[in-house]
Amino acid sequence: MTDETKNEDTKTAPTVSVVAPGEGEAIVLGTTHMRVLEDGSHTGHRVAITESVLAPHTQGPPQHRHAQHDEGFYILSGTVRFTVGTEDHDAAPGTLVMVPPGVPHTFGNLTDQPAVMLSILTPDLYVQYFRDLRQALADGRPLTPQVNIDAMSRYATEPATDHG
Repeated sequence: MTDETKNEDTKTAPTVSVVAPGEGEAIVLGTTHMRVLEDGSHTGHRVAITESVLAPHTQGPPQHRHAQHDEGFYILSGTVRFTVGTEDHDAAPGTLVMVPPGVPHTFGNLTDQPAVMLSILTPDLYVQYFRDLRQALADGRPLTPQVNIDAMSRYATEPATDHG
């Protein structure tokens, strides 16, 4: 093997990504503090993973549905209320909620304690939505339902107005 071939192999070889506690991209959206653990750049854009800390009494986004990605939520601590259409599900630690494309959903923390969850997005396209919301806040725009809806629309997501 020539040195040139070795260099080409190194560029295309998969690498392991390690994100230690306190590392990752920080995104603060009001009372939700998010850490992007994987934005898709190490997975060929197949999957992204975020960790979110929802403060007590945190409202989630408007109920919505994704057209192009699955979303999974694994509850690490606290309780997160998921509303799927007209059904409510209180997810305690150890609960996994998987939302396939087309299913209306939202979530929030209605309790007096913080809640922590991992979110799995496949493919990764929705990470940019959170970045867009962060930018809206940096530009001085409050995160109104319309700001959320406008950002969602850029990522094959629409409000689920037929479900509240």
